[in-house]
Amino acid sequence: MAQAAATHLYRVHTRDRHDHGRLVEESSFEAAAVAYIEDLHDLGSESEISVIVRDEDSGHEHCFRVDLHSGDTAACG
Repeated sequence: MAQAAATHLYRVHTRDRHDHGRLVEESSFEAAAVAYIEDLHDLGSESEISVIVRDEDSGHEHCFRVDLHSGDTAACG
């Protein structure tokens, strides 16, 4: 029987707006970034967005730049 991937609780917000963050339960930093972006409704005409993902248990943070057209995700530079 296959085991489900362990999930973690992450706090995610856009790079420039900490006040619109939310908690997301996902299996990885990347999955949390994508889940957060999928729930955003006011993206305007942006072609990409940068988000900060923080593991609530460890405090580790990662920044991701996500292309809103292709879904490609890369670390912020």
